[in-house]
Amino acid sequence: MAKVAFIGLGVMGYPMARHLAVKGGHDLTVYNRTSAKAETWVSENGGTSAATPAEAARDADVVFCCVGNDDDLRSVTTGKDGAFETLRAGAIFIDNTTASAEVARELDAAARARDAHFIDAPVSGGQAGAENGVLTVMCGGDPDVFERARPVIDAYARMVGLMGPAGSGQLTKMVNQICIAGLVQGLAEAVHFGKSAGLDMEAVVEVISKGAAGSWQMENRHKTMISGTYDFGFAVDWMRKDLEIVLTEARRNGAKLPVTALVDQFYGEVQAMGGKRWDTSSLLARLEEK
Repeated sequence: MAKVAFIGLGVMGYPMARHLAVKGGHDLTVYNRTSAKAETWVSENGGTSAATPAEAARDADVVFCCVGNDDDLRSVTTGKDGAFETLRAGAIFIDNTTASAEVARELDAAARARDAHFIDAPVSGGQAGAENGVLTVMCGGDPDVFERARPVIDAYARMVGLMGPAGSGQLTKMVNQICIAGLVQGLAEAVHFGKSAGLDMEAVVEVISKGAAGSWQMENRHKTMISGTYDFGFAVDWMRKDLEIVLTEARRNGAKLPVTALVDQFYGEVQAMGGKRWDTSSLLARLEEK
């Protein structure tokens, strides 16, 4: 059992912290910008709540963080009353935020200056994966620190891998989002085409999902896509944030991402349709708009 802090109790962080407490058996101190949510978490799971990230991190062996973006991350780490004010020597800071590789390297350097450790550890699997404790975690950091952190991360993960030095976890998450963007657009076009052709798409998917066209997205999203329901899973606003990170990194490293850039534009059109909080399969709604 470790003394653990968790900063950020959103749709992902709330259940992840619960798994650390219940499944991992760790002693948790939690912080959330809206303190009432932290208090609710404590009433359900035990532990204590803290008034600031610095208070949460004080004396912790491991500090987890899952917030919105680079700016939010800097605010709760190196900002006023941030966790790095009290991060003790030898402690491990594990960031589950999907952020830039640049901020990961920045925080790695800041942690080293305190004789502490940093791992960027973005996750894949969505809200359902967080609630069920079966996330995929892509890590960047030193191998020896990763081996110390892995048993703790395992409480909310199905797969945990070290991808390389600091920033590599974020770069791997970018690869993940590139794959998803193109795949969902292809699935949206396929469903749109099949419906336009008068096919029974439930019957079509039952057959083709067992062949080379099959995918997690097809298996888990085809029913809601066919019914035109887009209120399940990862939101369009979040995907656009992630794709902005991807495309910024691509401009830096010279990678050519024409399909990803196009799908990002399509998601912009979905936002303009009022679909900011629709799930990412809503690319189909854009095709079916009259």
